[in-house]
Amino acid sequence: MNYTLQFGQVTPYLWYLAGGAWIALQLAVVAFIIGWAIGLVCASITEYGPKPARIAVRSYVVFVLNTPLLVQIFFIYFALPDYGILLDSYDAVLIGLALNAGAYMSEIQRAGFRSIRREEIEAAETLGFTRVQSIRYVVVPHILKVLYPPLSNQFIIITMSTSIAAIFGVEELTGRAYNINSITFRSLEVFSISAVYYIVLTIVASTILYTVGRYFFRIKGSVF
Repeated sequence: MNYTLQFGQVTPYLWYLAGGAWIALQLAVVAFIIGWAIGLVCASITEYGPKPARIAVRSYVVFVLNTPLLVQIFFIYFALPDYGILLDSYDAVLIGLALNAGAYMSEIQRAGFRSIRREEIEAAETLGFTRVQSIRYVVVPHILKVLYPPLSNQFIIITMSTSIAAIFGVEELTGRAYNINSITFRSLEVFSISAVYYIVLTIVASTILYTVGRYFFRIKGSVF
């Protein structure tokens, strides 16, 4: 079977794909920020909270870590309407990504909490810091520096996971690639170009994360 590449049929849609890449990046950034906040709260509760709260957090984390992201979003999108909670595709995917990321970042940040020396916490308590103040002024600055690399990797994973949104009709990069493919029937060309967009997206994100980490947290490393 002979197949002739005809990228000329796809190039008119490059800006359309670029718009999808921008939507994917928006999804990733918002999901990461929300997920980081969820993870920080959950890690704090796991380490310092009362037992009932710790059990609730662990149940959430275990559930998320042991079920596929797609199933979690299916539940949000299809099951919640039975309880009167209606969400559009974008919001359902965003919530699913954020909750999923929150569980993973809870485990990452919990490791950061445990890397803090007891003397630092005792010093904060001696100065009269409350538990919340200790977390804000002692714990968080410490774990941001220690956990910046794994959190950065988690952001890249979230960026790649946004492709799931195409299943729910969200026109991010993969969703728009599906649309173009249904018009041109040039699958190899369409998804090859989409792959290039994802590569560029992750390289740009990695470069920004590396730059921020180097100049604000003195993180050593490289983009590749």
